[in-house]
Amino acid sequence: MFLNSNLPIGIFDSGVGGLTVYRALHERLPDERFVYLGDTARVPYGTKSLATVERYAIENARFLALALPAIRRAVNLEVIGVIEPGARTAVEVSSEKRIGVIATEATVQSGAYREAISDLVNEVTIIERACPLFVALAEEGWAETEVAREVASEYLSEMKDSSIDTLVLGCTHYPILRGVIQEVVGPNVRLIDSGEATARDCELLLQTKSRAHEPVLEIARERRLCDDLDHFYVTDAAERFSRVAERFLGSAPSRLEAVEVWGHDELRAY
Repeated sequence: MFLNSNLPIGIFDSGVGGLTVYRALHERLPDERFVYLGDTARVPYGTKSLATVERYAIENARFLALALPAIRRAVNLEVIGVIEPGARTAVEVSSEKRIGVIATEATVQSGAYREAISDLVNEVTIIERACPLFVALAEEGWAETEVAREVASEYLSEMKDSSIDTLVLGCTHYPILRGVIQEVVGPNVRLIDSGEATARDCELLLQTKSRAHEPVLEIARERRLCDDLDHFYVTDAAERFSRVAERFLGSAPSRLEAVEVWGHDELRAY
């Protein structure tokens, strides 16, 4: 499928965690424009049933298709998830094929990472652990505190005892706690950021299936995170999203709007 180089890249997340994926994409593809949708009204998805998450995903996908006329004309879009790129990278770098996965309750219970990893390699040991408190620690700015270290030590004790050599950060919030996680599991364990792996896949896709992105400005200027060429939408709590974005990225979105994806109502400027 040919990709239109003038279209932005869409990013969907249940809340603010996808901002780490946005950062990874922005670093690899600084000439691209991005449209981000965070379903903050219905977060967290990690504790919802599969049927509920599927319904939410369909509603959000429809919104992304309707949000911009250009996207509406190009509904046949490539979709890249974070699980397959993260699993593939983990298998590639793991020498002993002893892989840990930390994620939300729903992701762990779904077995998605276990299945993706097992599809790539026959003999592998996979240790999974849900780490729900990591989300709150990241959003509240407590990623480098003693509280975070104690929580990480409790969550990751089985990983250490199992002598894993690779650990997948299977939730988009978890890269914010990367320093503490690395400290707990030790320097010999490779941490895999699924967002970074996804950004690499996106870059490769654009290189192989589309022409180079045309300049977005007649006069070149240095791009920065959250500048006015990127557009952010949330379904609730825009002010809180802005604060957390500044905490995660060092700057708040220049263009942030509140929307209702389930009814496709008119946008309400923030």
